Amino acid sequence: MGFNCGIVGLPNVGKSTLFNALTETAQAEAANYPFCTIEPNVGRVPVPDARLDKLAAIAKSAKTIPTFLEFVDIAGLVRGASKGEGLGNQFLANIREVDAIVHVLRCFEGEVTHVDGSVDPIRDAETVETELMLADLDSAMKQRDAAIKKARGNDKEAKERLTVLEPVIEALEAGKPARSVEIADDLKPVFRQLQLLSAKPVLYAANVDEESAATGNKYSALVEQRAAETGGACVVVSAAIEAEVAALGDPEEKKEFLESLGLEETGLARVIRAGYQLLDLITFFTVGPKEARAWTVRRASKAPQAAGVIHSDFERGFIRAETIAYDDFIACGGEQGAKDAGKMRAEGKDYVAKDGDVFHFRFNV
Repeated sequence: MGFNCGIVGLPNVGKSTLFNALTETAQAEAANYPFCTIEPNVGRVPVPDARLDKLAAIAKSAKTIPTFLEFVDIAGLVRGASKGEGLGNQFLANIREVDAIVHVLRCFEGEVTHVDGSVDPIRDAETVETELMLADLDSAMKQRDAAIKKARGNDKEAKERLTVLEPVIEALEAGKPARSVEIADDLKPVFRQLQLLSAKPVLYAANVDEESAATGNKYSALVEQRAAETGGACVVVSAAIEAEVAALGDPEEKKEFLESLGLEETGLARVIRAGYQLLDLITFFTVGPKEARAWTVRRASKAPQAAGVIHSDFERGFIRAETIAYDDFIACGGEQGAKDAGKMRAEGKDYVAKDGDVFHFRFNV
């Protein structure tokens, strides 16, 4: 798995249309009325990486397996969702475990009904984010009550949880997201266990009309400014165009269609790149005659952690990582050429994985 993200937004902002297009499926019904999505939808898409194809070609791998991005689409949220309004609150639990939130904001005029009667992406962002914070506050207070009871019995984990929960609750009550709270490094695992929605990084998807897909518009400019101010990321995308691209089968047709609109790549490619940057992810590879495969790990991860992405046994029994940089693998014509040229390195437990590394892990079972 590359990473997974929950798609949120108000009804009728193009959220389900974008989900359908990005996953090239029709799992989510897209319609011009609120609450048409009544069950959470999950879609997985391969992460395009030209390096993987080149590695597979050199190694003559029988299979090529990319890393994947998973989207979880839930019903549109409305004001009052945290108190049970609309349908969105029923599905918030489905996105508590995702890595990031993709927040779709309507940045186009048109006949499609807007729940608040006008186009204002900043107002919409604040509405949804307030509901996420209110849901978090309810969850955090319940977790605090449970931790207080356990802490009375000298439960160490409960005391640590309280240390994290108190400033988080204070921030949420002040209308600030959980991610705004400074958490000590040793307590960050405890913070992640709280599974707070407003703790997750946010990627704003500014959904524009077709004419604005290449340049953006006045609405998407406001969203980009908000992302910059709040430490999030922003991608300008047209759900309508993505739907048309998804309907084209031939890659050349897709390329020509995008070029005719002044676009170099699909919205999916931009979402993936922005998501990787937001979450600080890198890709490494394993290459052999049976398969060439891409894997995703957080930047600054050490070799055993990278091995653990493949299988937990690899991390537990890690001995060393036989490592070739991507450029060296290509330049030397593969693994044997890299060995002969002295470009294969034996790296130990303290080696920090780099983007593009080709690994062969040695481990004890």
